[in-house]
Amino acid sequence: MNHTEKDEKKSSAVCVKCLVSAGAVLPSYESEGAAGADIRAFLGEPLCIKSGCYAAVPTGLCFEIPEGYEIQVRPRSGLAAKKGVTVLNAPGTIDSDYRGEVKVILINHGKEDFTVSNGDRIAQCIVAPVLRAEFTAAENLSQTVRGMGGFGSTGL
Repeated sequence: MNHTEKDEKKSSAVCVKCLVSAGAVLPSYESEGAAGADIRAFLGEPLCIKSGCYAAVPTGLCFEIPEGYEIQVRPRSGLAAKKGVTVLNAPGTIDSDYRGEVKVILINHGKEDFTVSNGDRIAQCIVAPVLRAEFTAAENLSQTVRGMGGFGSTGL
């Protein structure tokens, strides 16, 4: 396998429509080894998320994701570590058949209010393959050592 074939197997083309051409920014990988591409806020004016509250932050982006893939929306570690701000439904999923504007639900777990401004990097997205399972009804399930042990059953 040559270098070009190897690169093609590692990437998937995702079409992105910017809802408003002035200001909306395509997702971008901020380092050579970044797994996630940063997504930016697309706001007409700054948005304050009070401590303990959450808000859906528009991105100005719509995606055409290839069938058999999804985009996972994940928190940015810097926002979480420095400000206590994270993605509420992490990871959020953008399905391949969704064509509307992507909004990121941010929650402020910090002690201070957090202001999001236009162009701020608010989350990261990862394009991932999807395996669709075939669900079948069963009367019994196979036995395991863990069995029905739930939360904390394997230790902390």
